[in-house]
This record gives sequence, structure tokens and C-alpha cells, in this order.
Amino acid sequence: MLTTIGILLIIIGILTIVLKSLFTTNKLLNTFTKARSLQITFLGIVLSLINGLFFYADAGTAYAVQYLSGGDKMITTQGIKLKYWGRVIPLSYEISIKDIIVNSKDELPKNGQGIYNRKAQKWEFSDAIKAEISTSVIVGVNINDEEIFLNMADRNKSEGKLIFGRVLPNIDAAIKNTCKLMDAQDYISGQASDFDRYFRDQLENGMYQVEQYYEDESVTEIVGDTTTVREIKVGKSNKQKKFRIKRDANGNIIRDNSNTLKQYGLKIYQAQVTGIDWEASFDQRLDLQKNEVAQTQLEKQQAEREYYRAKKEVAKGESEKAKERARLEKVQIQQTIAAETEAKVAEFNLIKEKKQYEVELYKAKSKKVAADAQYYENAKLVSAGLTPQEKAEWQYKTAVGVAQQLKDLRLPQTYIEGGKGASKGNLLESLIGAELAKKMMENKK
Repeated sequence: MLTTIGILLIIIGILTIVLKSLFTTNKLLNTFTKARSLQITFLGIVLSLINGLFFYADAGTAYAVQYLSGGDKMITTQGIKLKYWGRVIPLSYEISIKDIIVNSKDELPKNGQGIYNRKAQKWEFSDAIKAEISTSVIVGVNINDEEIFLNMADRNKSEGKLIFGRVLPNIDAAIKNTCKLMDAQDYISGQASDFDRYFRDQLENGMYQVEQYYEDESVTEIVGDTTTVREIKVGKSNKQKKFRIKRDANGNIIRDNSNTLKQYGLKIYQAQVTGIDWEASFDQRLDLQKNEVAQTQLEKQQAEREYYRAKKEVAKGESEKAKERARLEKVQIQQTIAAETEAKVAEFNLIKEKKQYEVELYKAKSKKVAADAQYYENAKLVSAGLTPQEKAEWQYKTAVGVAQQLKDLRLPQTYIEGGKGASKGNLLESLIGAELAKKMMENKK
């Protein structure tokens, strides 16, 4: 700006001197004296010299200053700097480069210092599908090594030449190679991240060398039974030409390093695909695929719903079976406990009856022993000298007393004889019978 003003002032000063000598009667020119004209010319020269002596360094920009003496210097700080009428090459720390998909009515954003926009181009994928690809790349200059920076500035002369002559051709080559390595169908099927990875890797480390190969797409089916199996081909064999990354014997990627961004000291901060506009035919195919996928997902959800409904019914049946099993087991347990209780009660009653029988048996034997003793005593008395009348009376009273005692004696109706179990009958009758048998034996003696 100062240079322009200085040049204008120099021109004005010289013109006033020349015109005044030609038009001596002009009042307007007479206001410019020769001294004033010289002052204006000198001021213009000073302004022009000042502008060539200083420049203002903006923040976020590195400058390569090339002096008239032949030396150069890198300046990375902002403020007013001396350039001694040398050449200044500004380069932004970070340069944004975008390929933008624009419609016919849209306008491309304007370029500026550190910002470069261009219309996205059409690229062809391996399966011959074309698409406009928009990308976003951010490139950074190396300000840590002054020699590399000054060499890059000297070779490119300006930021615009660096971008349009070096960076953009590398971006185009990286996109082209990446599209060769991938089908459009593969891209939309989940390999978009691989596309970004290939794209950035080539910008940072050099372009891939690719090679052709043929892939046989013929479909074969295996047809057979338990005894014979054979392969048949469906349709004609279709070999499709494809590309892959060329590798050496050790499996390392072979690159083309003749024109990489590394040799200019540039660093890739960002490199990614921001959008793809497929050709109309592929869009129609995508719509059909989306419908098929949606239908498949719907059928899958319905199948899963039926599956889980069946599982629910099975689980419900198992729950009801478990519930019924628990109820029956509860009833079974109750019945078992009741039967066991009844058996225990019967066992206890049997023990009680046995004990009671033994008690009554001992009572009967005690009374019998007492009666036998009385009988023995009376027999002795009779044998000692009782009269027949007294003997008959005594026998009568003895029989009546014994009968009365036996009558009052309460014996169980059921008793155990000989350890063989319970026998039905009257215990008193058994005892009397035993007594009669004893007396009969005595009478025989």
C-alpha cells in the first residue's frame, strides 16, 4: 500500500514540474511551486523505500525472507519485521484444501490465505462406478527445520504454487489409486474407513504402486447325495480385471516416492472423504438394495419374534409343569406324612396294648398265687382235723371267694400265647382251664 502511494506521489511531483513548464499561465499549476513538487516527489520516494524496508508478519504464518544480498531467513513471529527490500514468501502454518461437491446453483467458497477450495471431480471405482468425491485435507509446513522450510519456499516461490503444483496432484493421485483398489459396492458395504486409511497413508508416505490381476467370478454349486458328489458351474466364467497393492518378496508395500509431500517438509494433519455423490444408476441400485435390506431386516425381526414367542410358550408350559409337579409333590408329601403318622400311632398303640397286657397278666398271676396259697392253707387245716361239715363249708366259701375275685378281675380280651402272636379268647378261661388240669393231675397222684 505504501509503495503504491509512494509511486503516485512521485508521479504527481514529476507531472507538476513538467506541466508547469508547459502551461505557465494555468492558475492551478501555479499553486505547485518547484520546491513543493520536489517535496512531493521526495515523499513518494521515501514511502516507497519504507515499504520495501519493513513488512508486517501475521500470526499463524511463516515467512521466508530472501534478501538482495542473496541470503534468506525464516521468520515465524508476528509483528513489524525488516526485509531490506528483499522478497517475502508467506506460508500458512496449516493449509486447508477441500474438494467440494457443488450443485449448478451453488457457488464455490472463495479461496484465501491458507484456504483453497475447488469443485469435486468424478472418479471411477474398480467396478466402473463413477462418483464425485469430496475430500478435506489439512497440510502443515515444517517450521522446526529452517533449512527444509527455506528450501521448500525457494523451490515453490509461493503458497499457491505449492498447493496447486505439489499438494493437489498428490491428492488426485491418492484418490485415483484408492478408487482402483476398491469396488463401489465394497465402499458402501463397510470399507469406507479403509478408503480413508489408504488415502491418508499415500499422502503421508508416498503413492502405492498397483498391479492388475484377474478374479474369477464364476459361481459353482455342489450337487450330490450320500454316494456321489460333483461340482457344476452355473453360467460362463467371468474374469474381472482388478487392482491390488504391489508388494515385495517380504510383503512390504512398494511405493512411488518420486514426488511425495515429505520431501517438501509437509505434514498431513487431516485427510478424509467427507462425501460421495454416486452416479444415478448406482443410486437406483442402492435404493433397491436398501429396500431389500429393509425387507430382510423386517422378516428377520418377524422370525425372531416368532422364535421368542415359541420360546415363551415353551417356558410357560415348563412353568405350568413345574407348578403342577410342585402341587403333586406337596400332596404326595402330605399323604406320606399322614401315612407315616398313622403307622407311628398304630405302633405306639400296639406297644401300649402290650404293656397293658403284661400288667394285667402279672396282676392275674398275683391273684392266682394268692388263691393257691389260701387253698393250700385251707387244705392243711382240713387235713389237720376238720369235720366233714366244716370241710364242705370251707370249700364252699373258698370257691365263692375265688369266684368273686375272678369275677372282679379284668383281663384283656386278646392275649399273646407262646410268643406266636396274639390269640383271641378269654384269659380267665385259659387260667381256669390250666387250674383244672393241675387239679386233675393231683387227683391222679
